[in-house]
Amino acid sequence: MSENTIKQIYSLSRENRENKYGHSSYLVWFTGLSGSGKSTLANALEKKLFQQEKHTYVLDGDNIRQGINRDLDFSEKGRSENLRRIAEISKLFIDAGIITLAAFISPLEKDRERIKEIVGNKNIVEVYVETSLQTCEKRDVKGLYKKARKGEIHNFTGIDSPYQTPKNPDFVINTEENTIEEATQKLLTYLNKKFSTS
Repeated sequence: MSENTIKQIYSLSRENRENKYGHSSYLVWFTGLSGSGKSTLANALEKKLFQQEKHTYVLDGDNIRQGINRDLDFSEKGRSENLRRIAEISKLFIDAGIITLAAFISPLEKDRERIKEIVGNKNIVEVYVETSLQTCEKRDVKGLYKKARKGEIHNFTGIDSPYQTPKNPDFVINTEENTIEEATQKLLTYLNKKFSTS
């Protein structure tokens, strides 16, 4: 951190924005294997929240990798920095009064803990999208598992790179046992209750 920077205090606060929008701002962090349904669930949840006239935005791994984090590789160090930047961006969105939905594999517990430290534990809901490797590989929506099995992709989570199951996630949803509609509704009910402003 530069010694020559001074934090700017703005006239409008997070509380001002939350009061204006009529809802709390927070981060919903979806973690799970590639193909587990993170992005699909995040998009479905955003639609539901949008219908409730809440201010939302989705941050997705592939989209971020094509823009702000295009300079990062998929080494452990690169992936860790990718998630750190996303956490900092999410923190800004929360301050802006926006409900932020982030869909990232985020395979390591230490990185997920750092995300919580950056945004604050009270501001994040960690959602573990629990889906077996077999099912994710069968879905293989992007054809990445096939490439990983052929050795065309390295450091691929679940194949030659580990996924550490969250120890104490706030919410667990299994997309093998629930349809996306069912999973979305269950999560929406949980969030509305947890962040109720009434």
